[in-house]
Parts: sequence; C-alpha cells; structure tokens
Amino acid sequence: MIFFPGQNVWGLLSVALLVLAGHALVGQALQRFEYRQPQMGTYFRLVLYAANEDIARRAATAAYERIEGLNQIMSDYLPESELNRLSATAGSGKWVVISEELHEVLSMAQQLAKGSAGAFDVTVGPVVRLWRRARRRQALPDSARLAAAQALVNYRCLRLRKHPWRAKLLRPGMKLDLGGIAKGYAVREALELLRARGIASALVDGGGDIQCSAPPPGRDCWLVKLPETGNLCLHEMAVATSGDQYQYLEIAGIRYSHILDPRTGMPLTGHSLVSVIAPDAALADALASALSVMPPHKGMKWVQQFEGVHVRIMRTEDQHLQFYSTPDFERYLAEVQAKK
Repeated sequence: MIFFPGQNVWGLLSVALLVLAGHALVGQALQRFEYRQPQMGTYFRLVLYAANEDIARRAATAAYERIEGLNQIMSDYLPESELNRLSATAGSGKWVVISEELHEVLSMAQQLAKGSAGAFDVTVGPVVRLWRRARRRQALPDSARLAAAQALVNYRCLRLRKHPWRAKLLRPGMKLDLGGIAKGYAVREALELLRARGIASALVDGGGDIQCSAPPPGRDCWLVKLPETGNLCLHEMAVATSGDQYQYLEIAGIRYSHILDPRTGMPLTGHSLVSVIAPDAALADALASALSVMPPHKGMKWVQQFEGVHVRIMRTEDQHLQFYSTPDFERYLAEVQAKK
C-alpha cells in the first residue's frame, strides 16, 4: 500500500484523548497543552504536558521545525527536496550523497520490501503519479502508460551505501515515493525531540499516524479511538491505520482505493482496514501499508518476526467482512482492559 502524498487521513483515524491533569512534578503541577499545524499535506497534532506555557510552546515549536525539516528531505511534491533530487539522477550511474535521515528511511524501506516480497516498495513513484492524476481527472490511467510506469517499480534497483550515506537508482525514470513511511518517521522524530526537551508525557498525531510516550498525569495510558475497532490504551507505543473509507476513485461501479499494490500497480477494489500497533510510528506506518495489499494469512505470519507488533485486519472477502488479529491485539483494547 502507498498513501498518495498530500492525502489527509485525519478522517480515517480520529483521536480521542481522554486525559486528566493533576500530578505534581518537582513542586509544579503539569498542565496540558495542545497544538495543531499543517505539515506534510495533513495536520500534525501535538498534545503534551509541561510545567508552563513557555516550556510547552518552545518544545512544540522545535518539534514542528523538525517535521518541516524532514518534509524538505522526503517530500515528492517539493521540487528541490532531497528525495526529488535523488530521483532526478535515476539511471545516471552516479552515487548520490544523502542525509542520514533519508538513508535511515530508505534502509528500513528496503528491509521491509525484501521481507514482504515487494508488497512495500518505495520505488512505486511512477505509478503513484499516474493514479494521483487519475483521481484528479476521475478517469482510469491509460493502460500503456500504466504498464510503462509499472516496469520501473523494483526495489532491487535502489542501492544504498554507508560512510558517507549514499544512494543510487539504476533505471532511468525511476521515482521514489515515501508516502507509506515518511509521515510515521516524522511522528517518531517529533516525539523524540519532545522527549529530549524534557517533555515526558506527549502524543504526536500526524494525520492518523500516532505515537505516544508516558501517559498523562493521573492516567494509565493514552486512549486512542480507532474506526470499527474501539479505544486503544497505549503508552510508549505507536499505532497506524490504513483504510479506504475516504480516499477512492469510483468508475463504472468499481471502487478503486487509494491503496496501491506496488507489485501490480493496481489499487485495491475491496474494503480493507488494517491497524498496526508497534514500538514506533515509522514501523507501524510501513507495516500497515504492506499488510493492506498482502493476503491476510501471509501477512499475519510475516509480522510475527517483529517484536512488539500487534495487528488487526478487516477485509471484505466474497462480500463478507473477515477479521484477522494477532493474539495480543485485544490486550490493548481499552474496553477489554476495563472488564479485567
């Protein structure tokens, strides 16, 4: 699965933050502060607890600056982004020096691409652009152009090296798209910056990709509401959801999801909703992307290798809604915990 860059999935995954202030820390009561700012084609929401407004505002400003800096690196919309400059060298045979952040994201992407046999593939850029245009025009892409774009999608043609960080795209016309991982990475990095600023209790929500640190004062966890699932009780964890409720193209009675399978270049045409709990938002984001296009049984087997990852998949099969979950997913449901 690849999210189209610029897609606002706030409607897909709403956040219910049921929090109370009241604990004292070093003689000062922590207060709740909330900020919301457009970033990466969606809204990034910060909820944090600090001793006063000045501390909170400075920390939030630094977090948003970090997110904006990452967007300058990883956006495929900004002509001069580091990602687009790398894509412009495709087929030249040149190694391009890249930032440590971009190398980290591409390295994670390549590991997931190999493990998922291409169900996650950041070289899907040429196909994403065709379907993005199709959604604007409300018309299916030309089949010949789609086939030509699909021929450029191959994660094996992206090469990486370290010291210094370098990358190379082997085929002319290849384009990278980080729509299935960059937002989660930015969420993770923003939370880490808040932690470094002394903010121990915070939640970062990047258009539905969410990661939280310690719970709010006086509570056991952050409560996060998932569509068709309920409330999750989370702390020091992340969650991402990939679904097709709000972003799709419908032509001749067929509903084409915004979720693309990099292996075929085609969108999903059945209902799918994947929720992934993971140690960090970058991994949760990418796994939700890959699992959306993998057969459920195969995907559930694959994620067992990831420590601390819990998954729920809802998928329409033969006009019936089927549910698949890893054994420990329900442990994070707030309703289940309340009954114990």
